Amino acid sequence: MYSPEISDLFKKLGINIGDSILVSNESVKFEGILMPRPDIGNNNIIVIKRKDGYNVGIRYSGGTKVEKLESRTNEILLPKLHAQANESLKTIHMLYTGGTIGSKVDYITGGVHVLTNPGELLFEVPELQNIANINVKDIMHTFSEDMSHNEWSAIASEVFKSILDGADGVIITHGTDTMHYTAAALSFMIGGLNKPVVLTGAQRSSDRGSSDAFMNLICSAYVAQSDIAEVMICMHEDSSDKNCIAIRGTKARKMHTSRRDAFKPINNLPIARISYTGSIEKLSKYKKANVDVELKLLNKFESRTALIKAYPNSDPSIIDYYVKKGCKGIILEGTGLGHLPIETKSNGYSWLSHVKDAITSGVVVGITSQCIYGRVDYKVYSAGRLLHESGAVYCEDMTPEVAYVKLGVLLGNYDSNKAKNMLNVDISGEITERSEFDF
Repeated sequence: MYSPEISDLFKKLGINIGDSILVSNESVKFEGILMPRPDIGNNNIIVIKRKDGYNVGIRYSGGTKVEKLESRTNEILLPKLHAQANESLKTIHMLYTGGTIGSKVDYITGGVHVLTNPGELLFEVPELQNIANINVKDIMHTFSEDMSHNEWSAIASEVFKSILDGADGVIITHGTDTMHYTAAALSFMIGGLNKPVVLTGAQRSSDRGSSDAFMNLICSAYVAQSDIAEVMICMHEDSSDKNCIAIRGTKARKMHTSRRDAFKPINNLPIARISYTGSIEKLSKYKKANVDVELKLLNKFESRTALIKAYPNSDPSIIDYYVKKGCKGIILEGTGLGHLPIETKSNGYSWLSHVKDAITSGVVVGITSQCIYGRVDYKVYSAGRLLHESGAVYCEDMTPEVAYVKLGVLLGNYDSNKAKNMLNVDISGEITERSEFDF
């Protein structure tokens, strides 16, 4: 967003984002397309894209002159596709939430254009029409970093409705940054799941040559009509376009900022490998539909749940702060097997009394590890035994993110005693008897 002074000038001159302008001062002149200003940095700098493709910023001052050269006339209207029903194919509900998979680069301004109609996304992957009947529903336009438990609950409700409406499977297009949080939330919020629920996204927007959106969607459409009755994340297996993998929603983690194979299973094998042509290779045990189990929606979430990281020199009074704020549950990211600073040489660094006070006040406290792989164990060292004796729950081989989401869902739907008792009991594949991993 530009400064009020620049915004007023643009309004006076009739200049809009995307217009061709000339910016000059006593020494230089720059001609190009007016770009939107990022929310960070100096908002008194005008950003334009020159004809050579480079962006340049010009600091606006009293001697700066701005002239409008040409209005933007080539507005981008993205095509849409409405799929025709095919009785020989299964029906998949695709819930559109946003993220990179639902965006294109606007090469006029260089910014990201969010698709305003999910039919635009379907147009990008016409092959889906030959795989299943795709019923697209636009439920929100939200980048995943902006999602809260309210969005998780809304998505869970839509998944629940889709299954009751007879969908053979559900695909959720989602931003990748917090996809593993949403996958965990849906795993706990939908009980008795009897159809595949697949979250997928893209690391690169659908108009880029290296985009992973197309293959991720196609492979998701195949696995969404399989017999795997679980919440899964379906993304690239490696950096090539050979296969995707389906990862259990409670065992997935984003492990890279930008690679197409960013998501990996933690302490678990992938459920399945899916090829572009539709072959599905099962790689580990999975839940199949059980018609005798009632489908339940448990989409309440206790927002007063915290995830706290312990580290050298960390101040344990942070726990007291959360307790005073009315926190109902805390997941602690310990070190190694689930340790916190306990027998410290310096005063004020021991966490033990603060953990005890929190538990005495009725807060459910769970302990996980900052290590990506492996499981916590309170029996090996004295620190673990002391924390366990204080009433802290050791969360087996759950990742901190999954333990946090699980505790929030449990506290949202049950009383604190039941939530505490269920925290280290396997509900949706989040705990395995023997951790499986591959470095």
